[in-house]
Amino acid sequence: MNAALPAATRLAQRLAARRRTLMRRVRAEITWKRIYHAASYLRSALWIVPLVAIALVLLLAPALRALDRVIDVHITGLDVEGAQALFQTVITLSLSFLVFIFGSLLVAIQVAGGQLTPRIIATTLLRDNVVRYSVGLFVFTLVLSVVSLNRLHGHVYDLVVELVGILGIACLTNFLFFIDYAARMLRPVSIVARLGDSGVAVIEAVYPHALDASGEGDHGTRLELSSPAREVLHTGAAAVVIAVDTGTLVAAARRAGGVVELLPRVGDFVTYGQTLCRLHGGAANIEDTVLDDSVALGRERTLEQDPMFAFRILVDIALKALSAAINDPTTAVVSLDQVHRLLREVGLRRLSGELVRDASGEPRLVLRTPDWEDFVHVACREIRTCGAGSIQVARRMRAMLDDLLRVLPAPRHAALLEERRLLDRRLAEVYPFEEDRALACVADIQGLGGGTARSRPD
Repeated sequence: MNAALPAATRLAQRLAARRRTLMRRVRAEITWKRIYHAASYLRSALWIVPLVAIALVLLLAPALRALDRVIDVHITGLDVEGAQALFQTVITLSLSFLVFIFGSLLVAIQVAGGQLTPRIIATTLLRDNVVRYSVGLFVFTLVLSVVSLNRLHGHVYDLVVELVGILGIACLTNFLFFIDYAARMLRPVSIVARLGDSGVAVIEAVYPHALDASGEGDHGTRLELSSPAREVLHTGAAAVVIAVDTGTLVAAARRAGGVVELLPRVGDFVTYGQTLCRLHGGAANIEDTVLDDSVALGRERTLEQDPMFAFRILVDIALKALSAAINDPTTAVVSLDQVHRLLREVGLRRLSGELVRDASGEPRLVLRTPDWEDFVHVACREIRTCGAGSIQVARRMRAMLDDLLRVLPAPRHAALLEERRLLDRRLAEVYPFEEDRALACVADIQGLGGGTARSRPD
């Protein structure tokens, strides 16, 4: 017995050591970057909800049959032939609805890529919950009906029949709703409004603090850094920086007693061998894996931590609408409505500085972010260059600039006044007739038709 105790103790110690090793491996594999990529993929994957629906059917169908045997209710009064006809009808309906939804989605993608911009496919269309849950409802109904029809061997499970009948009515109702929803979803005004909502959400997340009237503290202070102790190069495939785990980087720099300087901004493209980080002071001792796991890379930009990308998509829609192939300046005005909204939101917030400090106030991370001039340039320069020839675009842009000059604090005015001055110069080149130039110089929220003045307001 005494000999058995040490053997049992050794076995327990070996099991505990294996458990610790396994946990270390699991923690090494489950990094912030992988979790971020998985969460981002799940938010845009169309097949997740239907897969969950199939799993629910496999769990629910046996439970309903077992419950039906216990309760033994007969509400529908259908015999085997009637239940079979119901199941077959619902199968046909749900399958037809599935084909329609996927056909509508393909049309939406073609319209988005051809007339608006392909950048809204992943950011807007594939993340639409109405499409995903409609597909889930149809798949759930289809699989439940097929399973129930297969189990129909001389006995009608009344609870299953009732549920399939209710789901068939729900599918029909959802189909009628989806026709109206798809028609509304494909309109440019609906798509740009969604982009505006997404842009406001990411601006609020990235820049949570309001800007005071003096503009003090906007974009922080710059840290004068000496030569780095070590540089970390990007060794993976060429990709775009889509998110940064600032908490982990600040904590690692604090423990090491140094400063981490992240060179690319969120949205920048990095290629193999390009410098990813510069490590100053004690931060040179931080492991490369910690730094690599704190920077998420992807094939294309996303809206999670990149407010500038919302501007980029809206401006691209406006530029496509102003192209000779599309020639739809009204859509450009609709895009300017949302650009105006986002600029107003950004202008009223204190833009995060490039210097991130720890809890004690010590600088730990240099993270470069766009400043106010960057946002104004992206929002105005290309649209003004391509759209000044459209009177309604010129008038809408002036209305945007005038409104921002009224509502934003003085530190924001310089870039806006510069854009208005450039707009005046551009209009003088485009419109040789004084009457056309006078009309184009009027600020009009609607673009054309909403202003009554005949000259540019002060």
